[in-house]
Amino acid sequence: MARLPLVCALVAAATRRPHPCAWCGREVIDTGMGRRRQYCRQSCRQRAYEHRSSLRGTTIPENAVVLSAEEAAALSDRAFAVRCAAEDVATALDEEAPPGEVRQLVAQLTDLARDAERLR
Repeated sequence: MARLPLVCALVAAATRRPHPCAWCGREVIDTGMGRRRQYCRQSCRQRAYEHRSSLRGTTIPENAVVLSAEEAAALSDRAFAVRCAAEDVATALDEEAPPGEVRQLVAQLTDLARDAERLR
């Protein structure tokens, strides 16, 4: 009977996966204890608070993401890079490229997709 709580804690810790920061999109490392962290660092938590505070009293929803023109353009550029990398993978598969080349293209696609998750 004494082992049951330990087993439950281990299962819960094993099911927690890294997730993106609610502010910047970087990967948040969870300690597995207590509530799940939303932000990767204190500065992201502070920026999110400032953002929420600046929207109070407006018609913009508190959970809205407001991007500057530069941030929106950068996000669009990152999404375009992901699409191009995915097309490269599809072309390599159609042309029956060697597995090493396909593996390299998939790794590049994964890196670009990870970078594209970042909103700011």
